[in-house]
Amino acid sequence: MCGRFTHLYKWKDLVRVMRLTSPAAPAGAEEARYNVAPTHAVPVVREAGGAREAVMMKWGLVPFWAQDPSIGNRLINARSEELAAKPAFRAAAKKRRCLVPLSGFYEWQAVAGQKTKQPWYIRVKD
Repeated sequence: MCGRFTHLYKWKDLVRVMRLTSPAAPAGAEEARYNVAPTHAVPVVREAGGAREAVMMKWGLVPFWAQDPSIGNRLINARSEELAAKPAFRAAAKKRRCLVPLSGFYEWQAVAGQKTKQPWYIRVKD
């Protein structure tokens, strides 16, 4: 995954598509977000008691063994081929999965002769 993404879904659409058990939106879940960055709270879908629910969670992983929660600011991406081997992600990938509904994401390209990078927004057409 990238370092920035968008969340543009309407709450009623998430309830329908994700088959959520509770139609009530968590605080902050209904607003469109065009620049979600690590440490921001975003709606995620998780399983609770055999049903799907949506809750707001901070983007970043704080491993159970971490003494400082700020480590979650740096643990935002995991490569699928290394997921089971990395201690930071191993337990979470086995037991605490969730879905992060996003509308698109940004990738950054270096531009010759410039210090800044060009953002490219990637999304499905429909």
